[in-house]
Amino acid sequence: MTGALLDAEIRVDRGGFALDAALHAEPGEILALMGPSGAGKSTLLSVIAGFIRLSAGAVRLDDDTVQDAVGIDIPPRERGVILLGQQPRLFPHLNARENIAFGPRAHGAPKAQARADADGWLARIGLADLGDRRPARLSGGQQQRVALARALATSPRVLLLDEPLTSLDPATADGIRTLLRDELAATGTTVVMATHDAADAVALADRLVILEAGRITADGTPAAVLDAPVTPFAAALARTVPGTDPTWQARADRIEATADGIRVRVRTADGEFHDLRLPPGSPVVQGSLISIHPPVP
Repeated sequence: MTGALLDAEIRVDRGGFALDAALHAEPGEILALMGPSGAGKSTLLSVIAGFIRLSAGAVRLDDDTVQDAVGIDIPPRERGVILLGQQPRLFPHLNARENIAFGPRAHGAPKAQARADADGWLARIGLADLGDRRPARLSGGQQQRVALARALATSPRVLLLDEPLTSLDPATADGIRTLLRDELAATGTTVVMATHDAADAVALADRLVILEAGRITADGTPAAVLDAPVTPFAAALARTVPGTDPTWQARADRIEATADGIRVRVRTADGEFHDLRLPPGSPVVQGSLISIHPPVP
């Protein structure tokens, strides 16, 4: 299977908030979407999924316009788009096998074939022996694996992931991240993944888009966006990537001489202010970039 080409020009006005963003993903491309809380990430995904109406613009999948602001609005269930969030939202009365088989069955697949395919998915996600268990008897990580298999079993044109690893512990999240990388590569699914963790973007995404206050402020490969951040948020994000230089940096904003040295008011890239005390005669002037390195072991 191969995902659809996604081309979305999205304008949504909701109260005092405006989302104005253009998003493009090639078939099979994995796009990570990051931004501070309230930037509009979930709103953007909900528009593509069909749960929020556009104020202006259009959402296109391949050659099909599935929504615009002047009348076209294909229902969510008919778009071939699946939105998977933090909560797995499995059907509690169905076991894991039947949860995965539900989508193909709804699209007309014979019961025996859908269940056989579901067993194949259970093996792929490492839960081959748990197909008869209902969600209440599965851990959170196991439920999220089943939810991912249920989503991919329907061969979606676009898969939308809204921070699906947030509620999981680090070890479980790392396992799901590996599963995502392997299965998305195998299926060629087009993916837009909202995440707060730069490790997700680096490990999974072909491109990283940063959304701030309803506008796209950066768009490129994860390395390009994080190696040369253009906003304070992007700079703060880059410092969270495992293996990056832990050097702390800030720029001198105000300098005062004191009886025992120099007091410097500094501002970090994410807008935080701190006071540093430096020895007398330190070569610092207003605007200087001050770096603090960890000790050499």
